[in-house]
Amino acid sequence: MSFNEKLEDKVNQVERIIGKYLPEEKGYQKTVIQAMNYSVLAGGKRLRPMLMQETYHMFQGAGEVAEPFMAAIEMVHTYSLVHDDLPCMDNDEYRRGRKTTHVVYGEGMAVLAGDGLLNFAFETAMKAFSYANEKEEFDRIAQALSIFAAKAGIYGMIGGQTADIEAEGMGSGVTKEQLLFIHEHKTAALIQSAMMIGAILAGASKEEIAKIEKCAYNIGIAFQIQDDILDVTGSLKTLGKQTGSDEKNKKITYVTLKGIEQAMKDMENLSVDAIEILSSFKDRNEFLEDLVRRLITREK
Repeated sequence: MSFNEKLEDKVNQVERIIGKYLPEEKGYQKTVIQAMNYSVLAGGKRLRPMLMQETYHMFQGAGEVAEPFMAAIEMVHTYSLVHDDLPCMDNDEYRRGRKTTHVVYGEGMAVLAGDGLLNFAFETAMKAFSYANEKEEFDRIAQALSIFAAKAGIYGMIGGQTADIEAEGMGSGVTKEQLLFIHEHKTAALIQSAMMIGAILAGASKEEIAKIEKCAYNIGIAFQIQDDILDVTGSLKTLGKQTGSDEKNKKITYVTLKGIEQAMKDMENLSVDAIEILSSFKDRNEFLEDLVRRLITREK
């Protein structure tokens, strides 16, 4: 089976898992639930739940305990995109080839849909406890929940978004240190969360979890650099969203700071380092390594 065939199969697996945990569209709150589900079901790479699942398998994890977390992390990622697209943020009209949530449901309902996804993500992650039978398993889930909360919060993704907003309008005053802080917290934090949770739930050691955190940092920064490159070189047809939004919003990106050529070199070096870490573990996951490599050459 080729990599693309494996990838398609794994994406379908992830889609089924996510679908299993989505809320039912009924009751007086039906509209916000429809907006939530519309946002999640818009598709996407499903990178974060897939990274979680593949890391879990790499450390010989078995069973369904990771599944609620897989659905939950995609909900958190989706809520961040819904809020990112709002007129008060990036004001984007397209996401994943479809009209953004605020365009379809209105700005107020989009805010509520994002809020709903964030809260429901934690309700969903808590369902992992139903798979625990021993104290050690309960402890792992509790540790995973702690990572999940921290990486999504003010010391993680929200902190990165805050720095990103404040960097707008600073022009050339934005430093490389600030930009890396934004990328680390806005993008890499959820990838770290995904892979660390996969390792934790599978019973990885503290040393192994620390290595996974560093690996995921490299993946996240490389992924965001490529995103910055694609915002310059991509198109609506290829990406499924409008390009040039960074320039429109006067954002300093890795590309504007260092140029496309250097950005591409740095992205590749980070990806190579990440793969070296992955290949250092006793039980290698070659699909996971190939998945990281694909981040270098992805076009959307």
